[in-house]
Amino acid sequence: MSYMSLYRKWRPRNFKEVRGQEAVVTTLQNQIKTGRAGHAYLFTGTRGTGKTSVAKILAAAVNCESPADGNPCLECESCRSVLAGTNMNVREIDAASNNGVDNVREIREDVMYPPTGGKYKVYIIDEAHMLSAGAFNALLKTLEEPPDYVIFILATTEAAKLPVTILSRCQRYDFHRINVSVIKEQLVHLSEEEGINAEDTALEYIARKADGAMRDALSLFDRCAAFYSGESLTYDGVLKILGAVDTDVFSDMFNRIIESDTAGVLKIFDGVMSQGGVTARFLTDLAAYLRNLMILSVSNSPETEHIMDTTTEDLVKMKEDASKADTDTISMYISEISESLSKMRNATQQKTLAEMMLIKLTRPVIKEGNAEPASLQRLKALEQQISGLSAEVEELRKKGVSIREVPDVTPEKKEEDDSGQKKEEFKKLVKAMPEDIKKLAEMWDILAPEFGEKIAFPPVFNRSCVTLTEDGKALKIVVTPSTCYDKLLKESLDGSGRTNKDLLDEFITERTGGLEVPIVIEKADRDNIDPEFDIRNQVTMEIEPDKRKEDV
Repeated sequence: MSYMSLYRKWRPRNFKEVRGQEAVVTTLQNQIKTGRAGHAYLFTGTRGTGKTSVAKILAAAVNCESPADGNPCLECESCRSVLAGTNMNVREIDAASNNGVDNVREIREDVMYPPTGGKYKVYIIDEAHMLSAGAFNALLKTLEEPPDYVIFILATTEAAKLPVTILSRCQRYDFHRINVSVIKEQLVHLSEEEGINAEDTALEYIARKADGAMRDALSLFDRCAAFYSGESLTYDGVLKILGAVDTDVFSDMFNRIIESDTAGVLKIFDGVMSQGGVTARFLTDLAAYLRNLMILSVSNSPETEHIMDTTTEDLVKMKEDASKADTDTISMYISEISESLSKMRNATQQKTLAEMMLIKLTRPVIKEGNAEPASLQRLKALEQQISGLSAEVEELRKKGVSIREVPDVTPEKKEEDDSGQKKEEFKKLVKAMPEDIKKLAEMWDILAPEFGEKIAFPPVFNRSCVTLTEDGKALKIVVTPSTCYDKLLKESLDGSGRTNKDLLDEFITERTGGLEVPIVIEKADRDNIDPEFDIRNQVTMEIEPDKRKEDV
């Protein structure tokens, strides 16, 4: 006889053997005992949590000749044929490959005929979310009012993709991820029954890696047992087979990252890769380790420890690591790793991308003027060092040791006061400026480019600042670079002997219909002109930009 996979061999045959779904099982058993089975069920949850298995048990129970406490007897002809997949009254349909309207029409035609040799005809539609819109519509009426002898069971991992009209016609049962301790208990029982000697830590690791899916746990265990056929299954052996890394490695990696030990981090990563590690798997496990640290950094209560699904020994180590960095820093690490994993999906040089990311974690930079959390962490470390030095200096002073005073290098408050005073005075000038100056300031962005074209020097007013003289009675144009200043005050391109400044005054008077505003040209003493002293940023423009030129 050919070998049968463990997850198929140990698939639950009755409700008693289902693990981790007590609420669902109890409800279904009570319905069968009281004869109140529904006509349409929706089983939803992540992969490997028992949806299809429970659907088959339910199909066997409703057709069982002598059910016991809501469970199928597993002895009658109906139960044996359902478990063997040969019962004509139970049809299992894979909606992933049979998702069209024609497939649903076959079901509708088949529903018309009563069961043979049983009480109910049961239709198990697996991956129900894969049905097309037309198929759902074709199924709708039959699902709502099927014959008394028909039961529909829809199983799906993505209930959100089902139409609301379908959901409202089904009794919904959510299959939750199975707890690590429950999976481990099942693995212990299975290893005893199969005669496989396995370390407790090895089974614990397999249970955690199954991520709440019993089927995945059995598949992983089957894979490890096959590799070490006839030998004991050890923790190190499981790590080697699954391409995983010990928690000690992640702890060492984390400590070197927060210490900015780039060479040490790359050495650890290279060692893992040289031993056959998978880049994406390593980063995923590293992110999971950091996730546990982040939870511990937020709360260190027994409740949070319970949701991490880790061993007691690893938990002690994680608590120690979690105290070495704040939550924002750990969160930034996880975000960087997640971003790298996303980029790796279509990358050919995954190792190089991973190394770049690890270097970035050890050497954080400041982006767009905002310090990243890791940079803040370094600043905090420096602050702690300075605080420590201050305490030492104070101790020396108490002992009478002479300490040379270091001048205060912080900006003088007087300079801040002067700057604030200048801004206040400027605001007063803006409020009191003549209406002619205000109008010209509003029109400047249109007039300046035109004048630049007129004198064949378009960039003459690039990066200029439109402000006021100190008395507020004239418009001051601050220009940069110095070549613009020279061309305005010392040159003329029309050969009349007048400077470009004279031409500018005439141009403004002409283009504004006789508006005469005194203009002062000034050369900037730096490249960056303070926008707070630009009156275009201070006054409310009363003329729409797209209408100014027409009005002029």
